[in-house]
Amino acid sequence: MEIKKIIEKIIKEKEKFGGIKNIVWIAAGGSYGGFYPAQYFMDRESKTIHSQVFTSNEFVYAPPKFCGPDTIAVICSMRGTPETCDGAQIAKDLGAVTISLYVDESRLTEICDYNIKYQSIALDESRQDMVNSSMGLKIAMNLLYLTEDFGGYADAMAGFEVLHDIYQDAVEYTKPLAQKWAEKNRNSKTIYVMGSGPAMGSAYIFSICNLMEMLQLDSPTVNCCEFFHGPFEILDKGTSVFLLVSEGRVRPADERAIKFLKQYGGDNVYILDAKELGINRIKDSVSEYFNHVLFSPILNNVYMRELSYVIKQDYMTRRYMWKVAY
Repeated sequence: MEIKKIIEKIIKEKEKFGGIKNIVWIAAGGSYGGFYPAQYFMDRESKTIHSQVFTSNEFVYAPPKFCGPDTIAVICSMRGTPETCDGAQIAKDLGAVTISLYVDESRLTEICDYNIKYQSIALDESRQDMVNSSMGLKIAMNLLYLTEDFGGYADAMAGFEVLHDIYQDAVEYTKPLAQKWAEKNRNSKTIYVMGSGPAMGSAYIFSICNLMEMLQLDSPTVNCCEFFHGPFEILDKGTSVFLLVSEGRVRPADERAIKFLKQYGGDNVYILDAKELGINRIKDSVSEYFNHVLFSPILNNVYMRELSYVIKQDYMTRRYMWKVAY
């Protein structure tokens, strides 16, 4: 069942509870970060529906009192991460209607009321309009279109239609840039990743999943809006910084950080601009909400891979994950 029809059905079912008043997004790791564009969209556009994103175990240990029969819970896990499945069960027990986003069927798909399959961001054959972050954003946009008549809906759906083509062109554009960046960072032990606003989720995933998990490199994530409130004190000519410049209302915060980085940083300051990647092929009315779904696959499939090749670190190897009890 397509997303719009699922949301229409849920809205009809929830009329007896006074309609949908809340939506929660539950996941862990990269799946958690993948809900950032949906949350960012809801924060900026929703007038009547409260939205909140939870990492799975926080929801398990301390579920919010507002979660109940007037709530949609969207839960994401590729293969059924145990704490994410537990979060789904708790949300369901609290009366929320549950929607899973999944790659492989698992306990999660058994628990949830509705199941939506997505394509893995890491596979070259996947369409970027069908990965988890895009599916979450589509859920949010359809929900507001059907409940509040979100005015940018048609432009947003048109944006999803061209997203994969934009991504494929961006891959070709960034490959030589990523190779040069990787060579410069051949010996870097710490890479700071910066972003803000609609790009903050991509910065977070690049740090914790791509650099820390896959390549075992130290990688703090810094919000450009917070950079001048402490983190800028670490900057010198040798500091490795990777900054994402978003398209949209928060862009001036990124540009302010760039000015300082260029003045006091060195050759290892790297800037990736959403405009370079072609985001302006999407209508200005909604392009802000597409930063994450364009940045994240480029970071995962181009920049992370190129650094992996240069430092000769197989990005499929792990020290602890899948190997020890945790």
